[in-house]
Amino acid sequence: MTHVTDTSSAYENLRLELRRGCLALAVLGALRAEQYGYSLRKILADRGMAIDENTLYPLLRRLETQGLLVSEWREEDKRNKRFYRLSHDGTLVLRQLLADWQSINTSLSAVL
Repeated sequence: MTHVTDTSSAYENLRLELRRGCLALAVLGALRAEQYGYSLRKILADRGMAIDENTLYPLLRRLETQGLLVSEWREEDKRNKRFYRLSHDGTLVLRQLLADWQSINTSLSAVL
């Protein structure tokens, strides 16, 4: 008996898994300069890494809980906005992740 694989489902699951890790790295990289949520989404989207609010804000909270980000509420344009930036630990982790990313990318390029 042959096994029929739903390749579109397998592809979608793997694509989402790959994207999830890349988004965390992209958010950390983009937050080397302080941003608030909307400006961060715009920066990422302008660079081809569009992210939904329902994905971004839980990710920001998780990274802050892990000690990689710090945030503060400030008033800007008569509205309260939460600004995010890398913490000291976040800067160190970003540096390590970028080194890992470059190593993985080099290895993948050699394999593919």
